[in-house]
Amino acid sequence: MENNRKIIDTSGALILAASSVVGGKEFEGPLGSLFDFHDPSDRFGQKTFERSEGEMQRLVLASAMTKLGVGASDIDALFAGDLMNQCVSSAYGLLEYDIPYFGLYGACSTAAEGLMLASILVSRGISDLAAAVTSSHNSAAERQYRNPIEYGGQRTPTAQWTVTGAGAFVVGRKGDALAEIADVFPGIVVEKGVTDAANMGAAMAPAAADTLLNYFELSGTSPSDYDIIISGDLGREGVTILGELLATSGVDASGKLDDCGLMIYDLEAQDVHAGGSGCGCSASVLAASILPKLKRGELRNILFYGTGAMMSPSSLKQGLAIPAVAHLLHLKAYGGAK
Repeated sequence: MENNRKIIDTSGALILAASSVVGGKEFEGPLGSLFDFHDPSDRFGQKTFERSEGEMQRLVLASAMTKLGVGASDIDALFAGDLMNQCVSSAYGLLEYDIPYFGLYGACSTAAEGLMLASILVSRGISDLAAAVTSSHNSAAERQYRNPIEYGGQRTPTAQWTVTGAGAFVVGRKGDALAEIADVFPGIVVEKGVTDAANMGAAMAPAAADTLLNYFELSGTSPSDYDIIISGDLGREGVTILGELLATSGVDASGKLDDCGLMIYDLEAQDVHAGGSGCGCSASVLAASILPKLKRGELRNILFYGTGAMMSPSSLKQGLAIPAVAHLLHLKAYGGAK
């Protein structure tokens, strides 16, 4: 089948504001002091974990709008998603906002997917301001996909720890930006026969390699052209496999690959095995750590891509292999050189 994939020019789409919130374990990690909000109890004043996750989304969207000095009536479109069935945390958490709502399910790629869609609307002049919000909650995700945490099941070395966290972003064309979304590259669904839900890194790495290799070819660039290439969230296992897949294809990315799931935790001290995962992982790390570095000029030209394992509780029970997708954003310091 003919490959009609294209890099979409989104120059002029600016990330104007961002906000982050995390739970107690994430606050104890290396980036703890960078997050806007945290709750050691992971409850955020709510009775259930699912409602707690919704409250995180409400909190970060309100914070991002406050930072920018705008209200809900100024936002033309809201892209939101989470890991829960039917994305209920997003729907309930954002109920109070009278903003046109688009529900997304991209698993751990949701932050990148939401920002991609927001940047397309803004860069084409369809929206003046568009927002992207996503979240995950460790206890809610464990209950849905595996077992309640009270079960105390053993975790394999390749397993990742679902982050309790959320991130919100407001994209527009005018203002003192955190970063510019120069262009974006949507991923395709890739499935290579991995059935182990405790090894999502292995399931997602082929999709990441497909997206990166096609982007490099279409853009005429290589890893050396970028300060860093950050995934969210392959974890230790996935990053290792990705490096091997790229090398097999003749692309040397040594020293360039990093991952939000490796950045948010101290892998040795916090016993999270292969690192962090979940929609809230890349969203909170992007908002709290990566975008401020672009704003300060510590980073000038990066690739940020979200990788999602597109499984469901039903597909896992049926023993189906795990399909995955990787969506890529080319981010630049505002006004930075290409």
